[in-house]
Amino acid sequence: MPSLSERQKRVLGALVASFVGDAAPVGSKTLSHLPDFNLSAASIRNTMSELSEMGLIEQPHASAGRVPTDLGLRIFVDRLVPREAVASAERRALRHGLDEESDADGVIHITSHLLSQLTRQLGFVVSPSLSRVQLRHLSLVRLSRERVLVMLISQAGQIHRRTIEDAASGDQAELDRITAILNERVAGHTLDELVALLRHEAERLRTRAEDTIARAIHLGERALALTAESDAAADLVIATHMALLDQPEFADSERLRELFAAIETKERLVELFERVLAGEPRDAGGVRVALGEELAEPGLRHCALVAAPYGGDPGALLDTAASERSGARAPLGVLGVIGPTRMNYAHIIPLVGYCSRLVTEKINETTTTTTTTTTSTTEESTGVKRASERSRSRARKSRNRKRRPRASRPSRRRPKAAR
Repeated sequence: MPSLSERQKRVLGALVASFVGDAAPVGSKTLSHLPDFNLSAASIRNTMSELSEMGLIEQPHASAGRVPTDLGLRIFVDRLVPREAVASAERRALRHGLDEESDADGVIHITSHLLSQLTRQLGFVVSPSLSRVQLRHLSLVRLSRERVLVMLISQAGQIHRRTIEDAASGDQAELDRITAILNERVAGHTLDELVALLRHEAERLRTRAEDTIARAIHLGERALALTAESDAAADLVIATHMALLDQPEFADSERLRELFAAIETKERLVELFERVLAGEPRDAGGVRVALGEELAEPGLRHCALVAAPYGGDPGALLDTAASERSGARAPLGVLGVIGPTRMNYAHIIPLVGYCSRLVTEKINETTTTTTTTTTSTTEESTGVKRASERSRSRARKSRNRKRRPRASRPSRRRPKAAR
């Protein structure tokens, strides 16, 4: 990146700030009227010409002022953006909103909503993937002779359900014995770790097919492997799209349509966010900023992304394996905002960093208070078992009624009186 003189830094910083505030090209006369700027319009014009030659600003129309390019914005974000403290009203709003939620899913949805509300951009949260979270409890419920419901509860209280085909593991009493064996191995492991552990143990016990422990391990390994294949992907949570409609850049319906189309491809966006998070952080809070073409997504070429990881140790990489090698606890997910490149970075960067720290704190707090959630979910699984048993009992009674021969009913006709 080019090095800038102090005058060039001042002009570029003032031009970006003015462009962010007015959403319009900026001329030298506008900058010369700024308080405490102390540069003549002629000096500003010369400096702007230098910045144009360096590719940091451009003139969208012949008679217009200048706007920053992606490179100019990159230098502004990396070197010139002022560090603002998060306003006390915003801190209160975030804390109050998160305090209202008692489980991880609620925290994720309210965080997305609050980020949109406080920044007037598109707030998002990538929820923890099942392969990344530590598990607390497992339940198996017989739904029918061929189907079993698998319920997994994470340390943070999230509940994941998956139905698998199984006709060989016996009735509910047998499944309860299998569940007890598996729960001795579940706590504190991620789904991937647990699948690997059970797979290794299943290989060791393959000669003990009739043993209850062996059957438990084999069923657990198969059930969790199927769950990992279908449910392990992280989910992108966007509470509202309405904030974007306030931005003049998206008055162009075609540009708005492209953005919404990009948002719909959630799996690709999650990969994009994780790639951005693998880069160098903007500050000690782990916030990253990606601009325009850096996003490598056609529908986002006019947009900026401000994002930070949450749920892990400070400075830990989103790559779980890399974090384990470094001894750090990997983040659970990503949060942040998407909006036009003309956004108030001085306000949004510290806000996203503060929100990341607050959500991490809340998730950790939720993790230590999930006993009630586990109890209520165990009660829920018990209710499912009872309902399933009642359904099977009704089905058996119905079959028995159909099989039972109908007894001949005595005639109710009264005998005729003798004449």
